Amino acid sequence: MRITVDLDLCQGHAMCELEAPEVFEVPPRQKVRVLDPEPADDLRPQVTAAVRYCPTRALTLQEP
Repeated sequence: MRITVDLDLCQGHAMCELEAPEVFEVPPRQKVRVLDPEPADDLRPQVTAAVRYCPTRALTLQEP
C-alpha cells in the first residue's frame, strides 16, 4: 500500500495522526507529513482508519 496526500485539501485537523501516529505527523498549524509513505501491512487497520476519518478527504490509499 502507498499513501498519497493532497496538500491543497489538508487543513491540519490531525485525525490521521490520532489514528496512525507511526505513519502521520501534523505539527501545530501545519499540514500533514507522511512519515512512512509505504507502511507495513501490519499498520493497515490504522492507516485505513486515518484515510476514512480525514475530514477533508486529503488522504488516499493506493494498492500496488
